[in-house]
Amino acid sequence: MSSPTPSASPPRSERLAQSPAVRRGGQWWLVADSGSVLATDPSFTGELDRFAAAMAASDQVIANLRTQQDNPPPSHLGLLR
Repeated sequence: MSSPTPSASPPRSERLAQSPAVRRGGQWWLVADSGSVLATDPSFTGELDRFAAAMAASDQVIANLRTQQDNPPPSHLGLLR
């Protein structure tokens, strides 16, 4: 007997910073309390993609800096005498 295959997980939603723009399943949506609208303008969605990539890159840089602060390189000051 074969084991059941896991069901596909629903697409992850990702809000862009504090904006109403949300990426869901590879598509950008503008979300408000009154509802959602699919963003279809290629220029606009391209800008959203670029901004999201820039935000992800800056988040990575900050994470790397925090790691460096938590794990400073060994001090070689004793060798300078």
